[in-house]
Amino acid sequence: MSRVRIAVAGAAGRMGRALIRAVVADPACALVGAIEASGHPDLGADCGASGGPGSAGVFVTADARDALAGADALIDFTRPAVSLSLAALAAEKHIVHVIGTTGFSGKEENAIAAAARTCVIVKSGNMSLGVTLLAALVARAASALPDFDIEILEMHHRMKADAPSGTALLLGEAAARGRATALESEAARSGQTGPRKSGTVGFASLRGGTVVGEHQVILAGPHERIVLGHIAEDRAIFAHGAVAAAKWGQSRQPGLYGMADVLGIAD
Repeated sequence: MSRVRIAVAGAAGRMGRALIRAVVADPACALVGAIEASGHPDLGADCGASGGPGSAGVFVTADARDALAGADALIDFTRPAVSLSLAALAAEKHIVHVIGTTGFSGKEENAIAAAARTCVIVKSGNMSLGVTLLAALVARAASALPDFDIEILEMHHRMKADAPSGTALLLGEAAARGRATALESEAARSGQTGPRKSGTVGFASLRGGTVVGEHQVILAGPHERIVLGHIAEDRAIFAHGAVAAAKWGQSRQPGLYGMADVLGIAD
């Protein structure tokens, strides 16, 4: 069987370097492209040279079309505007697009869904296989305990730009799905907020240091609490999940998928 040819967007970032290491280490994959923003200091450099596997034989370029010329899949942990343009290019080339970017607006989500009509897009606020399983457990717990209040606490490194995290929102949506309702959130509280509104999901976001990612889902009922959680200790877990998604997508029909589909536990 031929190897899955993968390009990585945001190749010089922390997540990009982790993705490059994961692709190069997987015998079923081949790294064929590395994309960075125009003007980035790493343009023209071997993408494996800076915190990667050493020499990868693939050079960083700002020309996404050129980087995808021989690709079967693109893995993209960048920014919403960049992901939108890459989704359009993936749709044009009919390749798998794995999106780990978070912070999309409703309009941007619709544009991603439109691109998925002509290519396979696997999109998730968290590519970790463990978080995917956690979301399934949260949905079941929310369904089994319909009167319990749900609070989601997340912490990330000090440089993370969006809040709540994409993973926290993913978990909130899982809770809402378990109760067959739309997500109603209380994303911030300060001052005289009054009693907690029933049926909502509360979010709290902490930022500091170099935390990769920590999430707790608290189901609070009368005189008892259940806490479900996940701690990410290394970005490699997201990279390995993304590579698994890129391989899984090769045999699928165009559509918008999530990591639960990759794991085979989708509702």
